[in-house]
Amino acid sequence: MKKIALILSGCGVYDGSEIHETTMAMLALSKNEVEYECFAPNKEQYHVINHLNGDVTNEKRNILVESARIARGKIKDIKELQVSGFSGLLLPGGFGAAKNLSNYAFKAEDFTVDEDIANIIKAFHTARKPIAALCIAPVLIAKVLGARVTIGNDMTTVDIIKSVGATHVNKEYHEIAVDEKNLIITNPCYMLADNIYQVSLGAEAAVGAMLGLMKK
Repeated sequence: MKKIALILSGCGVYDGSEIHETTMAMLALSKNEVEYECFAPNKEQYHVINHLNGDVTNEKRNILVESARIARGKIKDIKELQVSGFSGLLLPGGFGAAKNLSNYAFKAEDFTVDEDIANIIKAFHTARKPIAALCIAPVLIAKVLGARVTIGNDMTTVDIIKSVGATHVNKEYHEIAVDEKNLIITNPCYMLADNIYQVSLGAEAAVGAMLGLMKK
């Protein structure tokens, strides 16, 4: 039985995982009768954003606790993720990927990826198990693996991806970039999509390609 590990980064586009991207990825996996399990870092998120007005609040929230909202409580600490128990890895987007799983949102070309996240990405890569990343999450893959990815066509981000030794290819919201050598699948999702339906097309394409790579 195929089983995918999902890494979440909170709950909400501005300070955590993008909810539409995450749920559309979950739906695409379920439609293909593929099991998944959610994980997230058990630590405080960078900051909390009021999603109604975009302001930073004085609250403090835990990434794992917030991610549990999307996972309906069925989620584990990232430190419990064992690569041997999964056929692939999927990282949805949202600013949480750029704020909580890395510091890309604040450091740009000088950004680093959280050590636990980087080690997991490397472990799946070493095990020759496919990795899919959506929206802004491909920048983490670019940094850790120097792979061929897409985030759409935002030139500022494209230049940073190139600066860390990775290759970028422009794609539309419904298209994917597949690095067959490194078993990496990426899709722009809300970097380009205008609505949840367009996001669903990208997520389904990414999951389909991931399942295809598992058969090889």
